[in-house]
Amino acid sequence: MKAQIFDDRSCTLGEGPLWHPARKQLFWFDIIERKLMTRDDTGPHEWTFDEYVSAAGWVDDTTLLIASASGLWRFDLTDGTRTRVCSLEEEDSVTRSNDGRADPWGGFWIGTMGLNAEKGAGSIYRYYQGTLRKLFGEVTISNAICFAPDRSTAYFTDTATGQVMKVVLDKDGWPAGDPSIFVDLRSDGLNPDGALVDADGTVWIAQWGAAQVAGYNQDGQFVQAIPLPARHITCPAFGGSDMGSMFVTSAKQGLSEDVLAGSPQQGMTFVIDGVTTGVAEPRVLL
Repeated sequence: MKAQIFDDRSCTLGEGPLWHPARKQLFWFDIIERKLMTRDDTGPHEWTFDEYVSAAGWVDDTTLLIASASGLWRFDLTDGTRTRVCSLEEEDSVTRSNDGRADPWGGFWIGTMGLNAEKGAGSIYRYYQGTLRKLFGEVTISNAICFAPDRSTAYFTDTATGQVMKVVLDKDGWPAGDPSIFVDLRSDGLNPDGALVDADGTVWIAQWGAAQVAGYNQDGQFVQAIPLPARHITCPAFGGSDMGSMFVTSAKQGLSEDVLAGSPQQGMTFVIDGVTTGVAEPRVLL
C-alpha cells in the first residue's frame, strides 16, 4: 500500500479530486492557481479560470458541475466553456468555494470559507432540483463532505474545530436533525480536511499537516492510517478500473522554502492501490 506519484505537477493547494466513472479519468483542482487539472492517456491537461475553483461533480460524459468563488457552473470538457447554474455567495467578497461533493440523490453539497479563513465566514449548502439551500452556517473552513453508501448519513467538518460531524438524512437527502460529533481529533492535534466513504462505510479523512489519510469505522473508531510523502494532505478520491485505487491530493501552501527544497513532492497528486474498495461518485442531476 505504498503511495506512488500519479501526477508530478506541484499544486499550491491541490483539492477536490473527482474520479469520473464514465470517462475513467481523475480531475482535481489547484485552488490558489485557479486551475482544473487532469491527465489521461495523452498526458497532463489543465484549464485556468478567472476566479477560484475548488470542487466538481460529473453530469455526463463531457460535462462537469464546477464550484467557484461566485457560483456553480456547467463546464464543457470538449471546448472549455462554462454556463452558470446558480450563484454562490457572489456578492460576498470575503469568501470562496472550498470542499464539495455530489450526494446519492443527484444533489451537490458545497462549502465556502473566507479567503483568509476568517472565523465563521463560510457555510455549507446543498444544490438540489434547481435550488441552492443553506444547510449550516458560521463555518470557518468547510471540508470532509461525504456520504454513507446506504444514504443514511452525511459527514462534514469545520477544520478549525478539529471535529468531524455527522447528520442523519431523510428520504430526499436533507438533514433530518442536528449534527453530532463523529470523530474528535482535537486531542491528537490533527486537522481534518477532505474525506470520502468506502463501500464498507469506513470514512477516510485527509489530515492536513500529518502526511496521512486515516480511516474511521461507522462508530468513529480509528481503523488505520495510510502515510503519504507530502505533509499537507487535502482530499482522497476512489477510482481505477475496479474502484480499488485511492487518489490523494496535497498542497505546498504554508510550507517553508527549506521543506520544499528538501521534498519536492509536496503538492503532487498520489495514488495508493489495495487499501480498500470505493463507491463510484453519483451523477449530478441538473
